[in-house]
Amino acid sequence: MKLSLKNSLILAFTLVSSLALAQKTNYKCMLQLKNYKGEGAYIVASLVNAKGAYIKTLAVMGDDAEWYNTLKEWHKFQKVKKEKLDAITGASVSPGNRAAKVFEIDTQWMNKGFKIRFESAVEDQSYHIKDVEIPLTDAEISQKYEGKGYIRFIKLNKI
Repeated sequence: MKLSLKNSLILAFTLVSSLALAQKTNYKCMLQLKNYKGEGAYIVASLVNAKGAYIKTLAVMGDDAEWYNTLKEWHKFQKVKKEKLDAITGASVSPGNRAAKVFEIDTQWMNKGFKIRFESAVEDQSYHIKDVEIPLTDAEISQKYEGKGYIRFIKLNKI
């Protein structure tokens, strides 16, 4: 079957365009909790848009689904969206300890008002809807961010 030059160019342009749109970058997330009394913290990292609406879950630290409702705002989103969490779920993080995760960020979200939101909750203690929010901009994504709740700090590094 012969392809005309025009059809060949259209096909090539479509392939290149789809590859450009599908680029993803990996970031290593280093997280440390504050020292506090109590159980390990459940933490969820989510991609949110400029209005704060949830787009997708990047990681869940806390593997007992019974306690997901303590992450109140994310849990509302999760009940509707019902994402598969198996590959992005791990253990909760104990007071003073560190955790490391790798996030795959689609480049289409960069420099457009999107953020990574970290929510945290501890059994029988307070819930922090915006413990940390990291703007997805080239200038800000790799900075160190102090937490407002159980998180001492978070730092993302491009890998």
